[in-house]
Amino acid sequence: MDSGNFAWSITATALVLFMTPGVAFFYGGLVKAKSVVSMMMMSFGALGLVSVLWILYGFNMTLGGGTFAFSGNPFENFGFVNGADSATLVGATFGATFAIITVALISGAIADRAKFGSWLIFAGIWATFVYFPVAAWVWGDGWILNWGAETGLPGVIDYAGGTAVHINAGAAALALALVLGKRIGFAKGIQKPHNVPLTLLGASILWFGWFGFNTGAEGTFGLLGPENTGAGLIVINTLGATAAAVLGWLVVEKLKDGKATSVGAGSGAVAGLVAITPSCANLDPIWALVLGVVAGALCALAVELKFKLGFDDSLDVVGIHMVGGLIGTLYLGFFAIDTGLVFSGDFGQLASQAVAAVAVMLYSFVVAFIVGFAIEKTIGFRIKSEDELAGVDTVVHGEEGYVLAD
Repeated sequence: MDSGNFAWSITATALVLFMTPGVAFFYGGLVKAKSVVSMMMMSFGALGLVSVLWILYGFNMTLGGGTFAFSGNPFENFGFVNGADSATLVGATFGATFAIITVALISGAIADRAKFGSWLIFAGIWATFVYFPVAAWVWGDGWILNWGAETGLPGVIDYAGGTAVHINAGAAALALALVLGKRIGFAKGIQKPHNVPLTLLGASILWFGWFGFNTGAEGTFGLLGPENTGAGLIVINTLGATAAAVLGWLVVEKLKDGKATSVGAGSGAVAGLVAITPSCANLDPIWALVLGVVAGALCALAVELKFKLGFDDSLDVVGIHMVGGLIGTLYLGFFAIDTGLVFSGDFGQLASQAVAAVAVMLYSFVVAFIVGFAIEKTIGFRIKSEDELAGVDTVVHGEEGYVLAD
């Protein structure tokens, strides 16, 4: 690794790590004023716990152990006791930031009603048995990476985590929303964001950090490809799809509700970032713009499903991350450079994308539901109703987000 790639890989790692505080701000602004500390602490708790687990054994698990292996051996180089070269350590740290934010994303589904200790227990178990193995399947030596060689179909494309990050987190979020049940007074329009500027700050940090998220591997592994590939394509697609998604969301919001909101703009940006994640390196820019519009519009509609179907996904993790991840992953089946249906006339890429997306979604949902249900029935996952009304921050953390008088 030359000095330029080495410097960029560290910079990209810092950018992606900064995204988790971005999630904390984005989610924190969306909840009630008396839940903001709890909401942000769930992200910071994930940052602390997952980082430690990753260094101890998570990275080893993501290396994979062959096509049919569940994961790599967690004890192969436990806590890096056997040492590793600098490039490996930087690459491992970059990978840790993905694990951290994936876990943090789930927390938005259970805002205003979860115990912090129970959340950390869930986060550790889910990271160990879901994220680490799925990362091995997608980016290690696992079955998703090797799908094309094993089946004769085009290989699954998931450049930066449509399956491993967003579908994975969204499915787990749906499971926890079902386990914990609805917030008191759950209804459309009842729970309003308490701090819109905080939410927009979080969305801005996410957009900023996402250039490291999507482009980081290009520098880290020196994959600066020829024309129409590589870092340049990823950068412009990350900008274009996200911007187009903002417009797509706002148009739907205006047509549906009569007003285009700033929270909608922030949510649209996140939806576009989610959708472009798996496809950033494999779409021509014009098709990235189309993807953004589609993702922004469809996610703006998808967030309404929780009211129609009766599950309380507090901050729309399912509607934005699971739905957006599915859109971005399946879209490649149609518009991926060279292999998509539009260019090849072959349904093979679409079939590969669909198998990977559905497999990860089902696996994550089932494991998350079982783990969440077990925690709820033993030590309890949801706080008491009276504590929810009093405020999660003071009951769980003994703090208030805003002290307006001495």
